[in-house]
Amino acid sequence: MEQKWPQEIWLVRHGQSAGNVARDAAEAAAGHLIDIAERDVDVPLSALGVEQSHALGDWFAALPDASRPNVVLHSPYVRAAETARIIIEKMGDPPLLAIHADERVREKEFGILDRLTTFGIKHKYAELYEQRQHVGKFYFRPPGGESWCDVILRLRSVLDTITREYAGERVLIVGHQVTVNCFRYLLERLDEASILAYDRAGDVPNCAVTSYAFDASQGKHGKLVLRLTNFVAPLEAAGTPVTVQKDVPAAPKA
Repeated sequence: MEQKWPQEIWLVRHGQSAGNVARDAAEAAAGHLIDIAERDVDVPLSALGVEQSHALGDWFAALPDASRPNVVLHSPYVRAAETARIIIEKMGDPPLLAIHADERVREKEFGILDRLTTFGIKHKYAELYEQRQHVGKFYFRPPGGESWCDVILRLRSVLDTITREYAGERVLIVGHQVTVNCFRYLLERLDEASILAYDRAGDVPNCAVTSYAFDASQGKHGKLVLRLTNFVAPLEAAGTPVTVQKDVPAAPKA
């Protein structure tokens, strides 16, 4: 039977962003609001995020031509688009089969909680804070925002596109912490408890790689098998600091 999956999928969180840095400063000061003027979509990489992206790009470029990504999908958010651009430039020739900014792999939308720290959420929206604690992050949807389930729903259509258009190819997806985790939920057929356990165990580092390779011997028609999880060796080898800041404000983990 014809292979329906890509030969390999790499999931990458963008490099450290200016928003990550501002969030850390706000949380450290027990502030209520993250001090950043741009829309979330427009937040760029920090200087360190650029350095991390170059280190990861060098790692991809060192792979044999036949093993490198030949399709790149990335979030349209500036920090993810910049990370993808740097990686693509580092890989150089041969040219890629496709490069697409895909809004379906954008950051989770936070609605009225956007730019608020944990302290700010609890102070300004105490009822929502309590509701989120009760419901849990997987199902909680802030007004004007999304739950993890909403993100998973749009990522299901991304996988439909990938199996339809890029079967047998090597696909790199550059997104955000929540999108990496939600892709894991889908590709590994996890449940709520499993993916939240991974989330509680630690944040997805900036420019970390989680990858899957097609194994024809698995299942009835072959399937994607997990190969790397939050792999940061390319950054460590380059002497580039590894950072694990969250992209966005959220109440404490369930």
